[in-house]
Amino acid sequence: MSTSQIAEKREVREANRVEGHNARSWLLVSAMRTEIFDDAQLSRADQIILDMEDAIDTSLKSQARENVTGWLKGGGRAWVRINDWTTKDWSEDISALAGIETLAGVMLAKTESPDQVTDTFQRLGGGTPVIPLLESALGIEDAATIARARGAYRLAFGSGDYRRDTGAENDPLAMAYPRTKLVLASRIGNLSGPIDGPTVGSSHPLLREQSADGVAMGMTGKLCLDIEQPSVINESFSPTPSDVTWAHEFLHKFEEGGRVIRDGSDKPRLARAETIKRRAELFKIKPDTYGDPVSGPSVY
Repeated sequence: MSTSQIAEKREVREANRVEGHNARSWLLVSAMRTEIFDDAQLSRADQIILDMEDAIDTSLKSQARENVTGWLKGGGRAWVRINDWTTKDWSEDISALAGIETLAGVMLAKTESPDQVTDTFQRLGGGTPVIPLLESALGIEDAATIARARGAYRLAFGSGDYRRDTGAENDPLAMAYPRTKLVLASRIGNLSGPIDGPTVGSSHPLLREQSADGVAMGMTGKLCLDIEQPSVINESFSPTPSDVTWAHEFLHKFEEGGRVIRDGSDKPRLARAETIKRRAELFKIKPDTYGDPVSGPSVY
């Protein structure tokens, strides 16, 4: 494609992109894979993250920065995963990215304290959102204070490094505690629901299974490592048409009844129905006219 064609496609994609607070799929792309930057931006991923941290060998960090900043200055738009606050690369990442208008925000690797988030936010000028990526026992335990840090935008779970740090297995029971900590911390910090860790591999059934585990725990987005994964994640983290049918039916009956609370279950059901309706409108999901409006949704 010509430069003008790419620019036109970028403009259309960005105009229809799900913004970060509600984004479901977060596609990580190595900063050395410049040949797929444009494809990633134009993909079905709600948001993309150019990765200058784990995916990059130490000897290639400078080249990674040049690749990312050059693409952003050339009209690309993305989040960037920057290096750990304790490393010298963090400071160099900040210096390289500060002031670039098409930088959507940064994901701060291996976050373990609120000061790291605030320092990053301030060094970037005080206007660039920061997603703390919690990847260790210490980070998970301090999740609530990190969520309330100045500049914190949304929490994310670095599940692979967390397992390496703690020795935990990659199964729903072992992951329940850190996921719950992130969900509660996000609520305490008045942030959108947290972003779950990625599923490694190309198995869509496994991706659906692990996405469902995250949704059940209260996660509202998921990191992904493959350009084919966003469509599955977007579907998994969206209300189903039958969920939307239930929400519309409930809200309609609630209005017909004069918005009167009848028992203790009405308020939580009302909140759930309103959430489903809002997310359905956001993701353009229509009610299933053949769905069951009685039983209600199992997740939302």
